[in-house]
Amino acid sequence: MKKILAFAGSNSSTSINKQLVTYAANQLEESLTILDLNDFNLPVFGVDLEREEGIPQAAHDFLAEIKKSDGILLSLAEHNGAYSTVFKNLLDWMSRIDGALWSEIPMFLMATSPGKRGGASVLEIAQNRFKFMGGNIVSTFSLPSFNENFKQGAIINTDYKKLFKSALEVFKNSI
Repeated sequence: MKKILAFAGSNSSTSINKQLVTYAANQLEESLTILDLNDFNLPVFGVDLEREEGIPQAAHDFLAEIKKSDGILLSLAEHNGAYSTVFKNLLDWMSRIDGALWSEIPMFLMATSPGKRGGASVLEIAQNRFKFMGGNIVSTFSLPSFNENFKQGAIINTDYKKLFKSALEVFKNSI
């Protein structure tokens, strides 16, 4: 059985991206690990801090979870058109251990937001950047207007549900 790692690029306890990635994870019949960035407390990255104290164990631990997975579900929160600070900080620390941190593991990259673009800006940034970090993005999905299109733990808009299922199927076929 394949091992799937799922997480949201957010540290909000009410994250809509955590809700979306959990929904996606529940559609799979694989061995599943869902991580919460709040369980990986990291100081703000800085070269001086790294030189003085080394790379925090939490960064090593998160990277180890990536390395032992066969597929990654990731739903990125969008803050001011880019990654959330907590996610970018995690990336910065892990990239100091392994610059190709995604290890060519198939990824289903998602985003959602309350707005009509559904996190499209952060998805574009990730698609452009992750390939230089060993990213193997096989499928993407953006859910706009989260509060109108997602209720009681599921996508309710028929068109978006079809798009999601199609993207998920591409991911499942790649792992």
